Amino acid sequence: MRKFVLAVSSLAAWASLAFAGVTVTAPVNNSNVSTTVQYVASATAPGCAKGVASMGIYSAPGVRVYVVSGASLNTLLTFSPGTYNTTVQEWDNCGGSSTAQVTINVGGSGGGSGGGTFWSLQTNTPGWTGYGLLPPSYAICSSCKPSGPNVTWSWTPNVTSPSLDNKAVKTTIGGTEAYSDVLWNNHLIGDFSSQGLPDHDKTLTPTLHNFTYDVWFYLSNNTAPQALEFDINQFVNGLSYIWGHECRVAGGNQWDTWENGGKYWVPSGISCKPIVGWNHLIIKAQRTSDNHLLFQSITLNGVTNTLNRYDTPTATTWYGITVNYQIDGNKSQTPYQVYLDELNFTWNP
Repeated sequence: MRKFVLAVSSLAAWASLAFAGVTVTAPVNNSNVSTTVQYVASATAPGCAKGVASMGIYSAPGVRVYVVSGASLNTLLTFSPGTYNTTVQEWDNCGGSSTAQVTINVGGSGGGSGGGTFWSLQTNTPGWTGYGLLPPSYAICSSCKPSGPNVTWSWTPNVTSPSLDNKAVKTTIGGTEAYSDVLWNNHLIGDFSSQGLPDHDKTLTPTLHNFTYDVWFYLSNNTAPQALEFDINQFVNGLSYIWGHECRVAGGNQWDTWENGGKYWVPSGISCKPIVGWNHLIIKAQRTSDNHLLFQSITLNGVTNTLNRYDTPTATTWYGITVNYQIDGNKSQTPYQVYLDELNFTWNP
C-alpha cells in the first residue's frame, strides 16, 4: 500500500577498466548487455608527444567494427546474442598502440530496431540495491540495516531450489515494525547503468517508448505479503514516468497502479491472487507519443487484463531507465520470502 521511487544508486557501476593508455567506461567488463551496446572510452599516449591519433573497437581478433579519430570514443554498436571478447584500441602518432579487453554477454533482441532485452536480471546482483522503508513516511531509512531491527531483509542469488533455471534469487523480509517495506532498485540505462549503457550523449533513452517487465516469482506463503510491487521507471527530457504496479495480497487481492501527480495508488478492479508456487507476471507499459504514461496490461499466470489507464509525468533531474521490486510487511510484520527467476526486461522504441 506504500510507494517510494528511488533515484539513487551506488557509484560502483561507473568503475572503469584501465589498461595501458586505454580507459573503458562502458560497457562493464563481463557484464550482461542488450543487443545495443554503448562503448565509451578514452586514451592517452604518455610516450608520444604528438598524442593519440585514433581509437577503434574490435568485436573479435582482426574484426574491427568501429574507428574514430582522436583520443576518445562514444558510440552504440549492435551485436547478435552471444559472448564477445571485444578490444578497444588506441593508435598514437608515434607508431605506438595500446589496448583494453572487454568481455560482454549479449542477450537477445527485444524485437524492434533500437530495442533489446536484459535477460535474467535477478542474476545481476551488483546492480540491485536494497533499502528499508519505514512508516509513516516510507522514505529511505538511512539508519536501517539488513539485520534490522525495525525491518530486516536479504538478497541471496544463485539459488537452485526452488528455481526454474538454477539461477533464482531468494528475497526475504522481517523485522519488528509493522507495515515496513523493502525496496530493491536497478539502474539499467542511463545514470549509474548496471548494464553498460550509461547513454552519456542521451541519444538512446529518448527513443524508447515500450516496456515489458517479465518475471517469475515463487511464494511458499501467499497470504503473508501485504503487497508485492513491480515498477518500471523512465526519466527523460526532465520528466519522470513511474509505471508502478502493486499486487495487494493481504491488502485485498487487487492490482493498483501508481498515480504520478497525486502520489497515490489507483485501484484497478483487477484481481491479484498469486498462488503458492511459481507465478508468472508480465507487465506492459508505454510512454505515448504525446508524453503521457499508458498502463497497458497485466498478465498473471496466463490471464491478461487490459488496463489502458493514462497518467501524466512529473518533473525530475534524473536520466535513464530503472526497475524496482518491492515487498511489503503486513500488520504483524510476518517474515516471508519470495524467490525471483527469469526476470527479463524488454525496451523498444
